[in-house]
Amino acid sequence: MDEKTNQEGVEQLVIFEEKITTVNGQAAIKKYLRGKFLGKGGFAKCYEATNLETKRVLAAKIIVKSSLTKSRTRQKLISEIKIHKSLQNTNIVQFEHVFEDHENVYILLELCSNQTLNDLLKRRKRLTEIEVQCYVGQIVNALKYLHVQKVIHRDLKLGNLFLNKSMELKLGDFGLATKLEFEGEKKRTICGTPNYIAPEVLDGKVGHSFEVDVWSLGVIMYAMLIGKPPFETPDVKTTYKKIRQNLYSFPEHNLNYVKFQQNQKIQPCYLILKN
Repeated sequence: MDEKTNQEGVEQLVIFEEKITTVNGQAAIKKYLRGKFLGKGGFAKCYEATNLETKRVLAAKIIVKSSLTKSRTRQKLISEIKIHKSLQNTNIVQFEHVFEDHENVYILLELCSNQTLNDLLKRRKRLTEIEVQCYVGQIVNALKYLHVQKVIHRDLKLGNLFLNKSMELKLGDFGLATKLEFEGEKKRTICGTPNYIAPEVLDGKVGHSFEVDVWSLGVIMYAMLIGKPPFETPDVKTTYKKIRQNLYSFPEHNLNYVKFQQNQKIQPCYLILKN
């Protein structure tokens, strides 16, 4: 990765290069200009990246190789790439390409320029019932596809639901995703984000499957309508206790809740998935 600086040492631009071999066997280089910082998570930082030849703008997830010294960390990244690369759905962030240089691994993804549902909810406090129905339908479309492919996302949350320039929803971040190898297989890794974790994940001995994504979908639906997750507390232990005991309530003053109660035609999400 080539970083250009001015005389004062202030970074002007960062270009990273991909070495490729053309169909006739010739060596070539693709250059990308690193742009606006989009966010970070785990060992990765995400930036806008412009292909200097085509001018196409993508999202570049950049992982520093020095953070991949542990075998388990490397295997998790390989699994994430393998799973995400295999997916094709209108409501899943499109995996474009992956390459590396001596410093970093670069995962190029579809750019979702309107941030995430989490950012939208922070600005708006809560969404209307119609908006929630619209986004739940798109999440269900992504989950139905994933589950047919035998993939469990396992980290479904507002922050992993991205919005493109048309405000269409795209599910991303497959860092905790797993693929079932046989019918009825149960996974036992305790993983996820506290507010969204299903009770069977917390009890690692029981094992978990596709249902954990449906649980997280319910949490997301509640959060969009009410303005915060149903089991949210100041500390993780109390949150886990509420999840295990299924302790939550609807504030009666919330208009969305009143509409939800009155509209008996709204199907529970698990029925939509089942059908």
